[in-house]
Amino acid sequence: MEHKNIEALAEKFIKGKIDFPDQVNPRVQEITLRIVGDLMKAINDLRITADEYWAGVEYIGDLGKEAGLLSPGLGFDHFIDLMIEEDMKEAGLEGGTVRTIEGPLYVAGAPESKGFARLDDGTDDEEGTVLFMQGTVYDEDGKPVPNAKVEAWHANSLGNYSFFDESQSEFNLRRTIITDENGHYGFRSIVPLGYSVPPEGMTQKVLGALGRHGHRPAHVHFFVSADGLRKLTTQINIDGDEYLWDDFAFASREGLVPEVTMVEDADQLSEKGLDKPYASINFDFHLLKNTQADVHGSEVERRRVQG
Repeated sequence: MEHKNIEALAEKFIKGKIDFPDQVNPRVQEITLRIVGDLMKAINDLRITADEYWAGVEYIGDLGKEAGLLSPGLGFDHFIDLMIEEDMKEAGLEGGTVRTIEGPLYVAGAPESKGFARLDDGTDDEEGTVLFMQGTVYDEDGKPVPNAKVEAWHANSLGNYSFFDESQSEFNLRRTIITDENGHYGFRSIVPLGYSVPPEGMTQKVLGALGRHGHRPAHVHFFVSADGLRKLTTQINIDGDEYLWDDFAFASREGLVPEVTMVEDADQLSEKGLDKPYASINFDFHLLKNTQADVHGSEVERRRVQG
């Protein structure tokens, strides 16, 4: 079938029969028409069979909550970030800490602390490596930002996240840190392990058919926000991880892999109350002004777990 005929059919299906004109959302209509038309063209051009089509419909029905994993696995989350960055650049918003994907595992309502927080509940102390991470939040003029909000969350030493892993305590490895009068933040935690999609799950079913793995490198997620500044969504990756530059979610980016220093000095260990080496990471966040320009991506509306 010729594309012009497919376009006419899609137009008929989506716009040709309107039973409730007052309920029409023009934006939803526009997007649906484009998606339906493009999908019909793909079915036509690739000669997708009825069996293949219905296998796809059944897959979508079974996907459920794994949609939050399949989306980054197919590159959509990273693609949206790149689009946001293009819009920011066109609006003159350049520089600042690189953004990268939020992922599906944020939980709102983590306890707040001023300046410093301990993220972990101590259950990984024996098996895991203690991590201290610290830095400063700056504005685009290089001035420290007091009272900035630094939300941090990450997996435990088995690659699991609290709330989604019921064996962990509430808000384990999740905290909100309000920077001090000098814009400083810091926290104690444990070095996380990267996670993998469920090996028998729906996301891996597609990734496997594409010849791909479903592993992520070890990382720590952040939201960083302050009055008058664009909210930053980002994460740092743990240097040395075997999947550092082979992330199934395409979230590894230059500028987000800080050096990890192992501290073994006896006096420094004593100062922290530790008897074995710990990892230390220094990382500063640089925020941009929240202008009136029509640039999306500072606050993203999406369904999130409420703690």
